[in-house]
Amino acid sequence: MSVTLARLVERTRPEAFFVGSAIFHYLGPAFAVLLFARVDPLGVAWLRIASAAAVFALWRRPWRRLVGIDRDGRRIVVALGGVFAVMNVCFYVAIDRLPLGTVAAIEFLPVILLAALGARTGRNVAALGLAVVGVYLLTDVELEGEPVGLAFAFANAALFALYIVLAHRLSRIPGIGRIDGLAAAMLVAGVCVTPLAGWSAAPAFLDPVALAAGVGVGIASSVVPYVFDQLAMARLRRATYSLLVSLLPATATVVGIVVLSQLPSWIELAGVALVVAAVAAHRERDEEPGASQPAGDRHQVQAADVPSRP
Repeated sequence: MSVTLARLVERTRPEAFFVGSAIFHYLGPAFAVLLFARVDPLGVAWLRIASAAAVFALWRRPWRRLVGIDRDGRRIVVALGGVFAVMNVCFYVAIDRLPLGTVAAIEFLPVILLAALGARTGRNVAALGLAVVGVYLLTDVELEGEPVGLAFAFANAALFALYIVLAHRLSRIPGIGRIDGLAAAMLVAGVCVTPLAGWSAAPAFLDPVALAAGVGVGIASSVVPYVFDQLAMARLRRATYSLLVSLLPATATVVGIVVLSQLPSWIELAGVALVVAAVAAHRERDEEPGASQPAGDRHQVQAADVPSRP
């Protein structure tokens, strides 16, 4: 990083990086929905993973770090890559059939459930209750019209929870940083997703506009928000970051309205609002009052436990 860029990063408030991450977090998928007119959703999923893997490979060269980790560490990287591949396929099939805000809200249900299982408190039970009611309102609206879309949305949510667990384990592996671990897993994801969706991306190679748009979706969805997340987490308190994360389902709804003209009903807005309240209210185990957290591990714990779609 150049001195000028480093100074710019230092002068920028961490909240600004979070806002940028939140916008790109769903702006990329919104553009992907627009791209579905030219390329099948599975093909767009492949383009996203392949382009993100190429960028991370050129930037981080993660294979250099893989040499220094043990067999269990490599298994976690491979497992995470497999989850990335299937999760993104499910996500793109879901947003092809359902509003972006609905899929984003459903995605956070297992996050709240994991928190409730990890720290059994009244606060987390209440948060889980809010999330369940919110998701129920959203699914009740869509159940008759798009059962297949809902099935993929819930599959994506379950895989998102598995991603959080594996990312937590990855961050504890000595010898590989979280960004390098993500980069390595993304390369694995590129291999895993090719037999699932690579054939669907073939038409994009005959359409320069679609190909460029697919690469843009990958960078906007999986590179820019992740880098911004790291810059935000390095300077924000964990509690502040966790509270800001609660805005993601609302951000997805706003992006869906602005970019895709997906105007939600009052019931859908109520469902998203309940999920936002649940994410804001929930608390991880090491956030509990009196819980100790080694100073040297603070940022690593943040990166591992706070949900952030890759």
